[in-house]
Amino acid sequence: MSTTFDVLIIGGGVHGASLAFHLARRGVKVAVLEKKFVAAGATGRSSGLVRMHYDLEAEARLAWVSFGYFTDWSRRVGGEGVGCGFTRTGFIQIVSRDHVDALKANVLVHQRIGIPSLLVTAEDVKRLAPSFATDDFDVAAYEPESGYADPTSTAQGFMNAARAHGAVLMQDCPVNGVRVQGGKVTGVSTSKGEFSAPVVVNAAGAWAREVCQMVGLHLPLSTWRHETMFARRPPELISHPTAIDFPHSMYFRPETGGLTLVGLEDGNPLGLSPDEDTDHVRPDFVERAGERICQRIPPMLHGGFHSAQVGYDGITPDQHPAIGPLGPQGFWLDCGFSGTGFKIAPAVGLCLSEWILDGAPRTVDITVFSPTRFLEGRTLQGEHPYENIWR
Repeated sequence: MSTTFDVLIIGGGVHGASLAFHLARRGVKVAVLEKKFVAAGATGRSSGLVRMHYDLEAEARLAWVSFGYFTDWSRRVGGEGVGCGFTRTGFIQIVSRDHVDALKANVLVHQRIGIPSLLVTAEDVKRLAPSFATDDFDVAAYEPESGYADPTSTAQGFMNAARAHGAVLMQDCPVNGVRVQGGKVTGVSTSKGEFSAPVVVNAAGAWAREVCQMVGLHLPLSTWRHETMFARRPPELISHPTAIDFPHSMYFRPETGGLTLVGLEDGNPLGLSPDEDTDHVRPDFVERAGERICQRIPPMLHGGFHSAQVGYDGITPDQHPAIGPLGPQGFWLDCGFSGTGFKIAPAVGLCLSEWILDGAPRTVDITVFSPTRFLEGRTLQGEHPYENIWR
């Protein structure tokens, strides 16, 4: 096998797989170098929400472009029997009464983009989701076409399609060095030998900081630990919409088998090694998650605990991704998605492939996410932000 490529991608999560697909379909000779297996990191532990509600317009645009991939997978990506598992549930964004003006402004932005989003009252939410308690908010945003997808299937589907276009996947292949000569990247060193390319993309997720350090970049990239619980719904609660519930610092969605996935937006530890324990949640997590889901969906009091899981993702100081070139010529970042990267991965891969190959992204302007902002002391903030909680 040749070890010389046009582009090397470090990381086989959904972002590495999406970028590989978009590059390979344009004839680029690309290899993905994954330390374990496809979706082994944050992707495999993602909650998989597919929604377009963001307070930063660029992210909403990326989510809207990505939505077309999730809902038209077979035509856009293809693959024999491999889909993304998209399930339409409807999505409700709940905010506190203090942030109603921001909610209304964001819905107007989304509608201008073309996203099917509308403002609904608490009474409307009660009709859409009779099981919800609605006494602590007056209005919410509703996306009737949104839902969730299967993150592992999505990553594997992109990777399979990339390989069908000629991409190479190297699993069990940790990268231990990025080679630089004359201010330009020339390739990487791995446990399976040397690979050469003039372009190296850091899509290493929670390990992105260490990869940056291989080329002398010391960016404020960190990790955050996220835990999710699966609760059994009582028989009378057949299903419910997907929701982000800011008043309870929580998000949740239905899952097959009569389950509900619950994640908390607060109390997530920062800066831990992503190689630490991912088999056990913290002792108080299940109790906290259970209390909150019962506050929003009181019938869940008659449900029960099923299981829980842990994952690690990369995070930036402003909780927005780091995308673009930085450091030696040919070194690119595709990381720092801070827990909201799954739903925008199809469009990020497309736009980054345009940036690398054409000199500028065309579909959505992702230059706003340039990692140079961290060196310049700048941060990104939504045009109509909510409270500073995990999103």
